[in-house]
Amino acid sequence: MKFVTVMLFTMLVLLQYRLWIGNGSLTEVHHLQQEKELITHENELLIERNDSLAAEVLDLKQGMDAIEERARSEMGMIKKDETFYQLVDRKSFARSHSKQGE
Repeated sequence: MKFVTVMLFTMLVLLQYRLWIGNGSLTEVHHLQQEKELITHENELLIERNDSLAAEVLDLKQGMDAIEERARSEMGMIKKDETFYQLVDRKSFARSHSKQGE
């Protein structure tokens, strides 16, 4: 009878060890769940970015408005007979001129 009790207690200790510390333990499962949530969130952000890029590509393929907007904002291009005004902040203008005088 003592042998059976010792054997059952030993099995209980081994199972508890595996549950708390061994391979597939609760802490490992918790870490894997956190990693899964992080990767899921990252994938959602990447999906949003891909959708945005796909919409931009479609817009560039279909119309000239997007191309014109890009040319104006990124390349500083203007249309023929169009006047371009650049507004400069006085503080940044004064700072840039004071640096040139040094």
